[in-house]
Amino acid sequence: MSAAETEFGPRPGEETVDLPAAYDAGLYFVGRVRTPWTARADCPRNSAQSDAVCTLEVDPRFAPALRELSGTTHLIVLYWMDRAPRNLVAQQPRHAPAPRGTFALRSPARPNPIAVSVVDLLGIDGASLRVRGLDCLDGTPLLDIKPYFASTDARPQARVGWRETDAVPGTDAAREAELSAGAGGRAAP
Repeated sequence: MSAAETEFGPRPGEETVDLPAAYDAGLYFVGRVRTPWTARADCPRNSAQSDAVCTLEVDPRFAPALRELSGTTHLIVLYWMDRAPRNLVAQQPRHAPAPRGTFALRSPARPNPIAVSVVDLLGIDGASLRVRGLDCLDGTPLLDIKPYFASTDARPQARVGWRETDAVPGTDAAREAELSAGAGGRAAP
């Protein structure tokens, strides 16, 4: 059992699978993410809960890929949650009454621990980008950086069914559910 599997799970009610013996694809880490967090317990639960200024350190060989990025306000950052378990297919969130499928969650524990955050781009200094809106441990491998296009990336009508079902009055989830409800209290299509 790996250190990630020992440190991060499984909890009662969770399910694991045996992973394939070989990978289907390869990737290149394009840099590292620098954050103030060195322990899992210190990380924000999600990127929207963080105001910390973090740094994307792009490997010098990939620095030319940053060309024409100045003037951009928001980025989509993909990173590899290298310390998360990869064999969980059902997880028991601390806030949920029952386990949920991994693909119904934003948890870093997944077969391919790819995380995504939309961040504010605060500044560029050579191959380093100062950003706000990350939720990962210091030294996390950086997979990719993409410009955020509000015209194509925003989906205000998007819903997650269990969030509406679990919404507790007075919480952000309840307010989101109320906003997405159509006439007669039905969720908008």
